[in-house]
Amino acid sequence: MSGKATEAARLNLSKATVLLLQNNQAELDILGQVFIGFGVKAIRKCLTLNEANDCILKGVVFDLIIVDCDMPGGAGFDFVKGVRRMEDNDNRLTPMMLISGHTVPSSISKARDCGANFVVAKPITPKIMLDRVLWLAREERQFVVSDSYAGPDRRHKTFGPPAGTKGRRHDDVSAKLGKAAGPDMSQSDIDAMFNPKRASL
Repeated sequence: MSGKATEAARLNLSKATVLLLQNNQAELDILGQVFIGFGVKAIRKCLTLNEANDCILKGVVFDLIIVDCDMPGGAGFDFVKGVRRMEDNDNRLTPMMLISGHTVPSSISKARDCGANFVVAKPITPKIMLDRVLWLAREERQFVVSDSYAGPDRRHKTFGPPAGTKGRRHDDVSAKLGKAAGPDMSQSDIDAMFNPKRASL
């Protein structure tokens, strides 16, 4: 059994409560079946923002919220942003994943800036969705609140790609450390890096 398969087997989702917001009934049903396949028993499926807002405001605390960001007028982004701003609601801290058929850079930026933890491109597959759920289960980013933003720390790349996967960026650092290439720097060399002196001509 691979490491990821072992981790998936250990992740018990039978007691998880998941909210799905998708304005297309067929896609909502498919998404629901994917999570039933993961063992989730408590799934709230919503076709409208009003239904989703009712679920959030009724005091149900969700373990995961999945939102379609292809809803008209950017309503999916606005929903995530609104939940992140609910100071007295426990769902403010819930991991939120956006699914989108248009993963252009502008959509990814909007997803990041509204407070989503992750974006998954359509068409979704159970394998990709499970990979992302596992990644969210290991999420270590701090929750940040400022005047213009509420959500997980947007500095994603410092944590690298999900464990067991190859990074997509050319500068992703391998999780494996190699042997030292030379002697350690002296303390005076390190100090000089932090206190640069103006060169004299």
